[in-house]
Amino acid sequence: CIAMATSALAKEVTIPTARGEVTLSAPPAKIAVFDTGSLDTLQALGVKVDGAADVAKLLPYLKPTLDSAKNVGTIFEPNLEALNELKPDLIIVGTRTAKKFDDVSAIAKTIDLTDNGNKLVESGIQRIDSFGRLFDKQAAADKLKGELETLLKDTKAVKDKGNGLIILVNGGKISAFGSGYRLSFIHDELGVPMADPSIKGTGHGQPASFEFIEKTNPDWLFVLDRISAIGEEGKTAKEVLDNELVRRTKAWKNGNVVYLSSASYLAPGGAEQLRTDLSAIKTAFEKK
Repeated sequence: CIAMATSALAKEVTIPTARGEVTLSAPPAKIAVFDTGSLDTLQALGVKVDGAADVAKLLPYLKPTLDSAKNVGTIFEPNLEALNELKPDLIIVGTRTAKKFDDVSAIAKTIDLTDNGNKLVESGIQRIDSFGRLFDKQAAADKLKGELETLLKDTKAVKDKGNGLIILVNGGKISAFGSGYRLSFIHDELGVPMADPSIKGTGHGQPASFEFIEKTNPDWLFVLDRISAIGEEGKTAKEVLDNELVRRTKAWKNGNVVYLSSASYLAPGGAEQLRTDLSAIKTAFEKK
């Protein structure tokens, strides 16, 4: 009997999620994904995605996966009608779509994979492991985990280059970040000391100014350009920061300004995002 053979092949896998451990039938036949970090990792593992939020314009590197996936809304607003038509076995939400958890879980089994804010690399590696077990891609997952664990270790090994300040530039506005935010992996997991330990850890950062950057005078400046990340018109972070006050800092004088990828804002914790940003930081540290 085919039905009996199929059920014999199905197995149960328990994975950690933002809402506690969840046991799922593996592998799910049809999936819809709203979490961009998860989309990134699923693409890296070669998992077929049947439905997804349309983020191709913002994250062109995800186009191979998105080209064959049905558009089921945006990362903020799932299209419930399209989801109903797709009939997925599993829906993956996270971060920006997490607040729609109840709406989409009425359609199919849903998991929330919002990353653990201040443990981005650890969360990302854990997610690779979860997907490897869930989608029967254990060999690919082990290889990817090994690559990222080595990259993390190698980056930490060259980290003793002074302190750092993480800032987000949004047109003319600047926010500074301490612990407890997804970019905080630079402090919390790479071990780069905070140039100003008094910065409060909040999701939106602490409002900052050019005077604050000059006064803090970091050895390293880690910059996320939000305008570029979300594809809006406006001055780039490089243009905004190229002024008399910022030029006085050690970081600017010594060429120690690292620009983080758009994916660090839009697909945090994805395998490719982690590889890209850890590699950029490691390369910058090795030059000194």
